[in-house]
Amino acid sequence: MLAVAGMKKEQFKTLQSSIPQEPGIYQYFDGKGSLLYVGKAKNLRKRVSSYFFTTQENQKTIELVDKIEDIQFTIVNSEHDAFILENELIKNYQPKYNINLKDDKTYPYIVIKNESFPRVFITRRKIKDGATYIGPFTHPLAVRELMKHIKQTIPLRTCTLPLTKKNIELGKFKVCLEYHLGNCLGPCQNFQSEQEYNASIEQVHHLLKGNIQPVLEHLHTQMKEEAALLQFEKADSTKRKIDELETYTTKSVVYTKHQHPMDVFSIAHKEDQAYVSYLMVQEGRIIQTHMLPLSVPLEENKETILSFAIHYFRNNLASNAKEIIIPFALEDTLPGIKYTIPLQGDKGQLLALSQKNANYALQDWEYKQKLVQVNTSIDNSVLEELQEELHLKEIPVHIECFDNSNIQGAFPVSAMVCFKNGQPSKSDYRKFNIKTVVGINDFASMKESVYRRYKSMIEKKLTLPQLIIIDGGKGQLNAAIEALTTLGIQQNVTTVGLAKNLEEIFFVGDKDSLKLNPQSEAHRFIRTIRDEVHRFGIQFHRSKRSKGALENSLDHIEGIGPKTRDLLLIYFKSVQKIKEAKLELLTEIVGAHKAKIIKTALDKMELDRSH
Repeated sequence: MLAVAGMKKEQFKTLQSSIPQEPGIYQYFDGKGSLLYVGKAKNLRKRVSSYFFTTQENQKTIELVDKIEDIQFTIVNSEHDAFILENELIKNYQPKYNINLKDDKTYPYIVIKNESFPRVFITRRKIKDGATYIGPFTHPLAVRELMKHIKQTIPLRTCTLPLTKKNIELGKFKVCLEYHLGNCLGPCQNFQSEQEYNASIEQVHHLLKGNIQPVLEHLHTQMKEEAALLQFEKADSTKRKIDELETYTTKSVVYTKHQHPMDVFSIAHKEDQAYVSYLMVQEGRIIQTHMLPLSVPLEENKETILSFAIHYFRNNLASNAKEIIIPFALEDTLPGIKYTIPLQGDKGQLLALSQKNANYALQDWEYKQKLVQVNTSIDNSVLEELQEELHLKEIPVHIECFDNSNIQGAFPVSAMVCFKNGQPSKSDYRKFNIKTVVGINDFASMKESVYRRYKSMIEKKLTLPQLIIIDGGKGQLNAAIEALTTLGIQQNVTTVGLAKNLEEIFFVGDKDSLKLNPQSEAHRFIRTIRDEVHRFGIQFHRSKRSKGALENSLDHIEGIGPKTRDLLLIYFKSVQKIKEAKLELLTEIVGAHKAKIIKTALDKMELDRSH
């Protein structure tokens, strides 16, 4: 390892001869010792010199060179070793100017915890805790579907109990509802050994790699053993798991006659944005698809970006495929792996499909970038217009709007939406279950929700909005003002009421309303905010109403208590699914007597509704 300090062009000339002409890794640091960039090279001297003696056209490369104050070199035995080391350093340190996964914190992983009787679940936080993280999955629906099938076929614990050997032997724990539902085999009470549990975890690893066959073979063996022991109910349950898994695999279309595992990669790249599409192919079927959005700060060719992505996917998704299908030749290849560039045939079709996905992702990104630019330019003018129309002291870059929702006083809720810089800030949206109001009292409901919102903001020392819109006219506006006055902030914000029908703006104390020009952008913007709070509030109200109706329908069945109700809701998730369930399944869960009562009562309720 060699360190060179003070990387200005003239200074570099004097040190150039000391740089090794061998394959290795170079690292650029700034004056504070922060890692800026990691690169690999066949010839370190030649590659590093190019940064200082070649005229750079890319602005970010110029910026990088200007910041370099220290260089470190690591000599390795081969180009492949350099490639591996480079990727490990990028993965661990994520330097600012290297290719990196864009917004990786927003994507889910499936994690297998490093603990006794490991838990398996979806997470968006990847931490260095010794656990195995598979992902990221850029399609959240796909990862949830995958987890669903894992849970349906492989019984695993979901609790957070410290299941050490000592704790289990001391009998510290009792089995929970998941055990009685058949979703867990009860390792907490030693009903399942750690060896048996780890065998299940091995099946999870197979599924996550797209290797379904070993899992099916394991389940078939298990079913035969259960049948031989005359455990027919267990055998039937295992048979259902096999059917579920086979259904899951048959959803995938057969794309190739080749049965061995293959990885298919393609890339779409423009400026500092790239998308790499990955298809995991097992037994001729596409088992998993992933899209990797990459930030490319410096000018990098497609070969470099694709090599990075291949290493990333192979490392994070634990692929064991011995053949990789790619659109063009690469310098950096993995040992023992066959690289294929198909021009036609079924492999060519797979590559074309992968490329189509990558192209679409890039086009979608370009469209959204243009949309953001357009919206930003419009928003500024709209906000300025709104400031002028409402005679505000400053541009309303932060707006909050409240609305109530109920049906004849039942299930009353309030909703608040937030707009920042003219755009919905959905992380700031709030729902309010009305706690202090009995019966129909729109004014009191509004007062409660406004009070709770800004009391919380004051306590958290958050910046208040420039404009508060109360959907509902003078009565609701006065109720909101009472809440703000109680908090002592009524003079700090502008609060207006919006009549539901005429879309008139009311100010506190004004006899007459303000009518905006219906053709103005400010009017359209307020209407957009109003529509959004309606949508959000109604969505929340329906959800609460549906939940209340579900619970009430079960509560009104004589002979069915809260425990039975909760058991059914946990298992079926909705009253509709309980209605559709066969009597045999209900009997399995709550017993024959209660199952008959529930089935009869729900059928009668449905009949009454139809009449």
